[in-house]
Amino acid sequence: MKEIRITEKEAGQRLDKFLVRYLPEAGKSFLYKMMRKKNIVLNGKKCTGSELLQREDSVKLFFAEDTLQKFMGGAAAKEKKSYPSLDQSLIVYEDEQILAINKPVGMLSQKAEESDISLVEYVTGYLFSSGALDEEGYRTFHPGVCNRLDRNTSGMVLAGKNNASARALYAMFQQRSMEKYYLALVQGEMRESRRIKGYLRKDKATNTVTVSQQEMPDAAFIETAYEPLACNQGYTLLRVELITGRTHQIRSHLSYIGHPILGDAKYGNRRVNEAFRREYGLKYQFLHAWEVVFPELKAPLEGLSGKTIQAPLPEQKSRILKALGLTFQDNSNESAGKR
Repeated sequence: MKEIRITEKEAGQRLDKFLVRYLPEAGKSFLYKMMRKKNIVLNGKKCTGSELLQREDSVKLFFAEDTLQKFMGGAAAKEKKSYPSLDQSLIVYEDEQILAINKPVGMLSQKAEESDISLVEYVTGYLFSSGALDEEGYRTFHPGVCNRLDRNTSGMVLAGKNNASARALYAMFQQRSMEKYYLALVQGEMRESRRIKGYLRKDKATNTVTVSQQEMPDAAFIETAYEPLACNQGYTLLRVELITGRTHQIRSHLSYIGHPILGDAKYGNRRVNEAFRREYGLKYQFLHAWEVVFPELKAPLEGLSGKTIQAPLPEQKSRILKALGLTFQDNSNESAGKR
């Protein structure tokens, strides 16, 4: 028999989901059968799997040791050794619950193919190496990222360090209860803040989108707000807020109103992009997930209540702004709040 005491890291999830993660080789139907037969019990009582686990709950598995080991598998120990090391200078904030990482251009947020190495793998490696995650914990919690950026967009990506904090972060992104701001360098001088609306339709075959002022079949409503921070020499640095969050929304929406992002191969100006590539080495869109502002929060994220976290611009983008004479108040390095 094995008894598992639920910690804060596992609390808040359904029992059946916990069991699937803890016994990945067992199969769902087998686990439900074991619960019906009371070979798996919760706090000494028969369970169905739909129960939400609480801290200090007791889950008992009445299996023979060899059966238990077979169902648990040995993947965690093997995988622990294979995860890459995260450059800790990319961590802009960390506490007991979350990580905020300044993702560089070129790094995937999540795997596109099995062979890919993404930010998820770097986060997992960091949690293992820092002691925030061990092989036992890995059985029931596989780290992930709670928001995604395009491969060639830099900036803030958030990750929960346990199941409870990851679920809370996911919920905030889904409910849009936090404020998210981007920095974008665009063509044209824009001197007034605006909130713009439209409709966006995605073409899956080309992975591009089309924006229109009128409703289109299969199109989603979009809303984007922007504030000019600096403008000079025919270019403007914008602080952009996503009111809705759709594929390529900022890039396509700004291009639609005649102010494409510099370096954007899909929605930008090819001639201007080529000039910036030659002059500054800018190969990808000048778009950076810069800042998040958290609302008042309850446990487990109460420590983030009212906090603002910023991810500093990459050196190349800062250099371009300086060359164009575009200056703005950037307190990213001072206000990130990194532990």
